[in-house]
Parts: sequence; structure tokens; C-alpha cells
Amino acid sequence: MPKVFNWQINREMEYPYPASPPKKQFAAVFDTNKCIACQTCTIACKNAWTSGRGQEYMWWNNVETKPYGGFPQGWDMKVLSLLGPQTWQDSTYTGMTLIEAAQAAAEGRQVTGYLPEDLDWANPNIGEDESMGLIEGGVAFSLPHPVWSFYLQRICNHCAYPACVAACPRKAIYKRQEDGIVLVDQERCRGYRECVRSCPFKKVMYNVATRVSEKCIACYPRVEQGLQPFCTISCIGRIRINGWIHTPQEADLESPVDFLVHGRKVALSLYPQFGLMNNIYYVPPIHVPPAYLRQMFGPNVEQAIEAYKQAKDDPEMLGVFLLMGATERWIEKFRVVKGEAVGYDAKGDEIARVPLKEPVYIRPNYDAGRSVYLHNTM
Repeated sequence: MPKVFNWQINREMEYPYPASPPKKQFAAVFDTNKCIACQTCTIACKNAWTSGRGQEYMWWNNVETKPYGGFPQGWDMKVLSLLGPQTWQDSTYTGMTLIEAAQAAAEGRQVTGYLPEDLDWANPNIGEDESMGLIEGGVAFSLPHPVWSFYLQRICNHCAYPACVAACPRKAIYKRQEDGIVLVDQERCRGYRECVRSCPFKKVMYNVATRVSEKCIACYPRVEQGLQPFCTISCIGRIRINGWIHTPQEADLESPVDFLVHGRKVALSLYPQFGLMNNIYYVPPIHVPPAYLRQMFGPNVEQAIEAYKQAKDDPEMLGVFLLMGATERWIEKFRVVKGEAVGYDAKGDEIARVPLKEPVYIRPNYDAGRSVYLHNTM
């Protein structure tokens, strides 16, 4: 089996196909600390892409409450238990990836995984707003307190080394060379569901009406027009931003995603030990026990949280976070100029400008010109 380099686990690993990086790689950063689980992104995606027959249960975008939520139910715990021990030596993953674990098991499959039961898909909001821990001393407490939960926003990761591509016996799933988006060729698909079994995030779904697989398409018709996906632009919490991701050696620190991932190292991939080199990155929640987050986001999670806490004193990092949700257009590059964050498109034209500090205007109590009081107190 060919060897490919995965910079997220800092080593070479096995993958069924030689490395063939696209010209550009679609990516996004989600700030978990700003999400309120309003599910606006979920409904926007549902209305746009999964309102057809056989898609009733499909949620290509969903927001889960961790630690108890999951769609399908228990997807992460089941995959982690199948993978077995996951060990790190500093920033190098020394355990097995899902593909390496499958080869070691010699069961004839390319990727270690499982097929969810039908009932696992029945409750997309299971565990919502359920916290972990006890409140000691009665109902009154002060922050920080031992009760915690957080919201995890999930779409297809459009991985650099996708498990679904590795597993499909029909070669019906592929990465687009122009942008790295992973798609299903539904004319080739025969509904074997090896992709559903192998994707650890369970973001490939089987349509029982058409008998083929379907998945998040990253709103590629919008991306082709220089626009961000529906889930990004509909987010009222302004927690998302899309961009192109590069390797650490080729990072463009004027690109918002590269800046957050490679520059400030504040955004991390989800379960990097799976070995798929995901392209959706998360700013970890700052109030969750580190042991839980290390399993979810890898060994550098505490450094990422400390970096995030410095955003208020870092104009460039603050600028990127404020550009989230500032425009529906794809921000190719950004700069901070005279106290304002400015976003530019691929042509170099300005498309967004946001002040780092919202100006405050204090009105006089009495407007002599109009002979009126501007406040409800005298």
C-alpha cells in the first residue's frame, strides 16, 4: 500500500492511493466558543440540499451537544472503540490510523468502521443541552463550575485522504482537482454502503429511495462563483469562515484559514488520529476539561486555547474572527489596516471591512436644536 505524509499526525501513513493533492483545497474554521446551537445552519443546508424523497433523515450539516449528543447516535464513541489505543509522542501520532488498523486486522476492508443501525439516525438532536458533571452546594454556583457542555458543528470534512474514497469498490467517490471537494458520482454508485461504513464521521448517507449514497457537496456551485456555503453565511453567531488550506510549509498567512491553522495555530482538526487529514478546523471550547479535548482535537489543544485567549491583544487574529460572517463572498486574503479588518476576493478587490473596536457614540441628554430629551431620564 502506498505511503503518504499526513502533517496533522506528523508522519507517513498507509493509504490505498498515492498522494494527489488538488490545485486548491476547500477548508473552513468553526469557532465553537461562539455557537449557540440555534441550528440555523442546519436548516439552511436542509432546505437547500436534502428536501427530497429518501433524504428525510439526512442532515449534511448538524450541530451536536457534546459530550452526550451525536448523529448518528454514538458515532464517535463507536469509532474510537474500534480504533483501539491512540497514543501520541509530542505532536507525532504513534497509534494506528483507521486504514492501518484495517490492514492489521486483515479482514479484507480498507478502513476500520461500522454501519449505524437505523435507529441511530432517528434522533438528530439527542443529548441537546445536556451537561456533564454535578453542581455542588445546591442550585447556586459561580463560574467556573463543574458543569460543562459545548456545541460541535459538523459537515463533511472533505478530507485530504478520505476514508470514503479509500473504501468505495466502484471508485464512485472522488476529490475534485480544482478545489478538493469530495463528491459522489451517483451514476457509478451501486449503494454498497462501504462509504457509509468507512467514514468515521458518518457524513456519507444512503438514500433508500434512489439506492445510492449522498453527502455534503460543500455548496460547490456557490464556491465556483466565489461565494461561501449556505451553512457559513446563514450562521447568526458568525462562527464560520471558509478559505483554502495549504501545508504548513506552503502556508499563506494572508489567507484566513491558513492564518488560524498554521499562523496562530488556534484551529485544530477533529480526531486527527483517524488519519484522514480533515479540512474542517475547530477553535476548541475554552471551558471543557483538557483530557476530553485532547482526545477530540489532539495534543496541541491546550496551546490552541491559550492562543485563542490572546485574541483581544492580537489585532490580526481578532481581525479574522471579526471577518467571520461579514460577507457572503469568499475571502481570499485579509489584512488589518488602521484598526480595521479588510477582506479581499481573488481579484484583490475589497469585499468586507470591519472595525476591530466598535465605535461608541454618546448622545447628549438634551437636544437644544429640537428641544427634546434624547433619554428617558432627566
